[in-house]
Amino acid sequence: MKMKKILVTRKLIKDSEDKALKIFDAKLNPNDELYSQSRVIEMCQGCDGVLTSLTDKMDKETIDKLPDSIKIISNFAVGFGNIDLEAAKKRGIAVTNTPEVLSDATAEIGVLLILGACRRAAEGIESAREGGWKWSADYLIGKQLTGSRLGILGMGRIGQKIAKIAKSLGMIIHYHNRSKLSPDKEDGAIYHDNLKSLFSVSDVLSICCPATKETENMINKETVEYFPKGAVITNVARGDIVDDDALIDALNRRKIYAVGLDVYKNEPNLNPGYLKIKSAFILPHLGSATKDTRIAMANLAIDNIDEFFKTGNCKNKVN
Repeated sequence: MKMKKILVTRKLIKDSEDKALKIFDAKLNPNDELYSQSRVIEMCQGCDGVLTSLTDKMDKETIDKLPDSIKIISNFAVGFGNIDLEAAKKRGIAVTNTPEVLSDATAEIGVLLILGACRRAAEGIESAREGGWKWSADYLIGKQLTGSRLGILGMGRIGQKIAKIAKSLGMIIHYHNRSKLSPDKEDGAIYHDNLKSLFSVSDVLSICCPATKETENMINKETVEYFPKGAVITNVARGDIVDDDALIDALNRRKIYAVGLDVYKNEPNLNPGYLKIKSAFILPHLGSATKDTRIAMANLAIDNIDEFFKTGNCKNKVN
């Protein structure tokens, strides 16, 4: 049987590239060049599938121009906001993602954001680098996690893992989810059936929900007022969930004490308003950035294509 031909749009870790070459006639990206949409369309000529990354904007216009030979877009991410699912469906193109394999690594970054924002890590790092800082009883006083209330927006695998770690740090867990979890998954966490109720008890909020039309700008001018004064907001999910201008304004007014962000709108271009805020602890989307996790993600993206061509379906299909 003739090998299926696939385009891999970004450079993968070597173990995963070797796997792709073993199973497919794979066009790799050795220099990790960021392809334009038109280049992706051009390079897909003669290919049966494409392994995309979050940096590839697979909108309707791009998908409509893909050659008829493309039957699957396998996204190297748990999210798929970069792909127009409806446009792909109309053209009979399956879209898959890589869930589950990055939950632990992302939850670890979620906890780092909570600690970093609450304990003023960004200011501390800067002070240590500059040197000459003087200790005093109130020098870089931060917020203690023990005994404080952690609100989790989206209690999926990542949210549950963050809750487990935070609970071991002595935090009291509250959450909002589309539906209430079973008692064993809740593990003592307190359920709130609406945002206002959750936000009003969140000394710290951890955003862990997927980016959908419903969750877009959930943190906005109105909802930011629900929080206790001096709350901390962290986001390990997707930038679309936060209205940056509303959050920056709340930080400047000291309504919100600090933020911890691993994701934000228009990545990698951070809203300049955050740069003026000392209490902003910001990372460059490191959620899944461990070697084990990135290999597992890429391998799953490759397996998704393999499963699709072998069976005509894939358990990780999202459209």
